[in-house]
Amino acid sequence: MSRLNYHHLQYFWHVVKVGSLTKTAEKLHISQSALSSQIKQLEDSLECALFLRQGRKLVLTEVGNVAFSYAESIFTKGTELESLLRKGIEAENQILRIGVLSTMSRNFIESFVEPLLNNPHVKLEIMASGQTNLLKSLANHELDLALTNIEVRGNADQLWEGILLDRQPISVIGPPGLDIKPHFSSKYADYNWILPHQDSPIRAAFDGLCALHQIEPNVVAEANDMAMLRLLARDSLALTVMPEVVVKDELKNGVLKSYTQLSEVFENFYAVTIKKHFRKFEINQLVNQFLLHKK
Repeated sequence: MSRLNYHHLQYFWHVVKVGSLTKTAEKLHISQSALSSQIKQLEDSLECALFLRQGRKLVLTEVGNVAFSYAESIFTKGTELESLLRKGIEAENQILRIGVLSTMSRNFIESFVEPLLNNPHVKLEIMASGQTNLLKSLANHELDLALTNIEVRGNADQLWEGILLDRQPISVIGPPGLDIKPHFSSKYADYNWILPHQDSPIRAAFDGLCALHQIEPNVVAEANDMAMLRLLARDSLALTVMPEVVVKDELKNGVLKSYTQLSEVFENFYAVTIKKHFRKFEINQLVNQFLLHKK
């Protein structure tokens, strides 16, 4: 028999959403001491602290964040079920919160979320951030999924589940009409280059290839953002390296040309969630649909 008292859990849920014991007690028309007692009983039954006191503020613990994530799902779905059974009203839009690495290809992100864009039952929230903040938001259950091109490894404190969505080959991209043969050679030393920043896996692979062929490229600019690389490649006469998906429209329209694919150089794209934490049905469906489409 479960020890979880859902009445206590609902009080906890209200406190987190309102942000104050006093205001929650007023809203629910009970005394603050009674509300505190309900929360304390919930903590005792779960054998863990859900809140930490910082002065007069209540701050969720890590376990408290997890509990709130589950409570939010439980009581939101309960409200939707009641509305459907009593009034025949379908559930309100499902909110999916997807974080994306701020330096990733916008074209790839769009291709991933495209199945959701015309779904009337899903409201999509996309938030761009750095890798550290993405993982922090996932750990705090502020995101349902994160898209990144950096492999994520778990540790003793946090287990991640990283799904390899795609491996995009890296190509040499530049303005059309250049006299370049379709293989990597010393000819490439004659051109200016706009490259990813030196901390990029793509840049590291490209530098290794240049060293192998004893080429010293003339690097006139660097950028750690694929959107910026796309603009610079489009508006300059320089060469760059990137997945073709980044500039698919420019390649299609003839504004840019792909001269060669770099041997054994790829950019990996991952979907990251928290391991052993439930994933929303729509997230599973989205990932599976994308993987199926890539086959």
